[in-house]
Amino acid sequence: MSVFERDFDSLTVGDRFTTATRAVSEADVVYFAALTGDMHPQHMDADWAADSPFGEQIAHGLLVLSFASGLMPFDPARVVALRRVRDAVFKAPVRIGDEVHVDGAISALREVDESTGLVEARWRVLNQEGRLVVLATVELVWRRVSVPEPVLI
Repeated sequence: MSVFERDFDSLTVGDRFTTATRAVSEADVVYFAALTGDMHPQHMDADWAADSPFGEQIAHGLLVLSFASGLMPFDPARVVALRRVRDAVFKAPVRIGDEVHVDGAISALREVDESTGLVEARWRVLNQEGRLVVLATVELVWRRVSVPEPVLI
């Protein structure tokens, strides 16, 4: 059973998880720029980016962090909400065509009340070469006990 299929009370600090992989396309970068308004030439202008320290266009750091969140197999019966992202550090550029995934572990657990707890996880976003590209601490609101689905009559 994966970490995300378990109730809060069965989680343990140190539990590890790895997500599926996602490729970063040029269309992803363009759509993210249009959505956010971040049109920095490092992301949008191949000629400009060629003369930059990275030597080519790269994905927005927040796009990569968003992909990491989207790759998480959150079970809506257990994970209520992503509460906080902190200490996000962008360690290396993600180029168009790179593939990313999350390798993570639960770093802290805290009961909130009888029905919910907070799960802190350390996310290591890696590229296809295993290179660390983003490091972040994420806090999730998690159900303490399974709540059965309501029965409709």
